[in-house]
Amino acid sequence: MAKQPSRGGAGTSRGRGTRQLKTRVRTARGRKLSSTRWLERQLNDPYVAEAKRLGYRSRAAFKLLEIDDKYELLKPGAVVVDLGSAPGGWSQIAAQRVKSVEGEGRVIAIDLQEVEPIPGVEFAVADFMEAETEALLIKMLDGARVDVVLSDMAAPASGHKRTDHMKIMALCEAALAFACDILAPGGTFVAKVLQGGAENDLLVAMKRSFTTVRHVKPKASRSDSSELYVLATGFHEAGSEPD
Repeated sequence: MAKQPSRGGAGTSRGRGTRQLKTRVRTARGRKLSSTRWLERQLNDPYVAEAKRLGYRSRAAFKLLEIDDKYELLKPGAVVVDLGSAPGGWSQIAAQRVKSVEGEGRVIAIDLQEVEPIPGVEFAVADFMEAETEALLIKMLDGARVDVVLSDMAAPASGHKRTDHMKIMALCEAALAFACDILAPGGTFVAKVLQGGAENDLLVAMKRSFTTVRHVKPKASRSDSSELYVLATGFHEAGSEPD
């Protein structure tokens, strides 16, 4: 497993006085312009390079690292469920921080796609939106109450902003309902959303079951992206407040 950066030390700093030259990609025959732009962005993204250097499955690992460095959600011994985990960047970080490899915590992850095994992660291939998947996850938990539910789920982009927004909000709402079924008192929910106006209803629902609800946008989230995360902490039964 890649060496874990210390809390607060998960940046991608470069040496002073070093200027990195930008890589430009020519449009190849048969490749769409949008694909060329995506490839060029990947090649020039410092988080992509740093993820590769540290052995992380994706640049998304740095998003969770930054959130956890600031809010300390992933404590040793915690039980975590990671929804939509492929290619496994968030699961890697969760396993490191709850020390599931050492047998202290647990990380249970699902995705539609197969994921290469990750030390300390129990993985299943399943569609979270299918009715039987919740029962599968509960069976995998074997009676354990969950401390943190993570959701980096996203539906395939259609290119239509409103449609994409509604799809990801539906995923987030389903993840929230699941989290409210399995979280232990004081538990945490983190999920990806897109800015677009419809998230207000989701925030109202969260505030009924969590002490604190906030939006966070890690530095590793691209500045030109509408991607945002909702972070809800202090889970309690709807309509009641923790002692």
